[in-house]
Amino acid sequence: MSSSNRITKPHEIVERALELSTSDGLVVIADEGSSANLRWAGNALTTNGVTRSRTLTVIATVDGKEGTASGVVSRSAVTADDLEPLVRAAEAAARGAGPAEDAQRLVTGTPASPDFTDAPAETSSVVFADFAPALGEAFARAREGGRELYGFANHELVSTYVGTSTGLRLRHDQPNGTLELNAKSPDRQRSAWAGRSTRDFKDVDPTVLDAELAVRLGWAERKIDLPAGRYETLLPPTAVADLLIYQMWSAAARDAVEGRTVFSKPGGGTRLGEKLSELPLSLRSDPNAPGLESAPFVIAHSSGDDASVFDNGLPVPATEWIADGHLNRLSTTRHTAGLTGMQLSPGFGNLILDAGGEKSLEEMVAATERGLLLTCLWYIREVDPATLLLTGLTRDGVYLVENGQVVGEVNNFRFNESPVDLLSRASEAGRTEKTLPREWSDWFTRAAMPALRIPDFNMSSVSKGV
Repeated sequence: MSSSNRITKPHEIVERALELSTSDGLVVIADEGSSANLRWAGNALTTNGVTRSRTLTVIATVDGKEGTASGVVSRSAVTADDLEPLVRAAEAAARGAGPAEDAQRLVTGTPASPDFTDAPAETSSVVFADFAPALGEAFARAREGGRELYGFANHELVSTYVGTSTGLRLRHDQPNGTLELNAKSPDRQRSAWAGRSTRDFKDVDPTVLDAELAVRLGWAERKIDLPAGRYETLLPPTAVADLLIYQMWSAAARDAVEGRTVFSKPGGGTRLGEKLSELPLSLRSDPNAPGLESAPFVIAHSSGDDASVFDNGLPVPATEWIADGHLNRLSTTRHTAGLTGMQLSPGFGNLILDAGGEKSLEEMVAATERGLLLTCLWYIREVDPATLLLTGLTRDGVYLVENGQVVGEVNNFRFNESPVDLLSRASEAGRTEKTLPREWSDWFTRAAMPALRIPDFNMSSVSKGV
């Protein structure tokens, strides 16, 4: 057996790729992933399984007369024998490319992760040891109550190793769990949804979610038709998260300076410092936020307006994007920070909105004279980047509240709203709590949000969808 065939551990793969390099600079990112899942339908488990994956991304840089060029190549299921062709492909891509606009010196000086040479962390079906019996109890309760439960639980654990020719040796283990539960009446005429995000499935109880869904199915026994229009609306944390995640995806400093986004100031410049809300809102990200921990350094597999492969390994600090209702930061790479003159603010791995509210969503319902209570949003799409006008649909339950009580379920709507505009009109924020963004859960799950009361949410048309 050749020595290369014995190179199987992630850190060995990274080191070997670096040794093979003939470029001026090299960044190697090894992502070792494992996942475990459960799926169920009609109050019974249907499938379960465990999978593993490996992806290697090689970023080669070449210094030429006109500047530094980069070449990025990613491949899955990489073995030791695949390394040299992969490195050569990245180097060829760099030599064939023009100068990279975002070129910077590769990051140096960050202390090595003490566990860089350790085996990758792995998940398994053991993560569901306490959850699965509780799910069985939820099935039994649902059968007794005349409802059917559908859904899935998924847990992923990705160990990311970053090594560079400048000496960085960094590692981050990212657990990510999602639980989605849908309850339906036997005739399929009523449906309700609940979801949770979790790091380890020790803080989620499917029986609690089933009890919540039973109440919502009860509300749906009375159907009420309402026309399109503007309604006082309670947006639950999951809906607030979906809207603000999209807002942050649209908060690149360079785009704002160039007049392309909602954060551009008419006539030139940006809206930094502008008051966005009368509420004392704080929107922040923090790699060390309890229960929402994320990578404390930049992991960039490709470059864009809000990310740069040259920034790999750059420390990610806690950042307050909105402070006391005022726009405080826009996202920058080292390159765009230099272009715009703004403070370096690399991307975000979690998002937390807080306005000091203490009320639960139930307490906010009790204080509502007449309005709508949403469950969640889906199929969110951008209509106008200049105002960040979004459109989408309500799903799995819109309820009418009168005199502090839910009196029935109304039809679904299509909405047209800008999250930035919603923040300016929000009249109340509830208690911040960990939530699962339903629309973006395949890409972003680490969020904590309050419910928001919007006095005049724009339900632009009636939707016949579920």
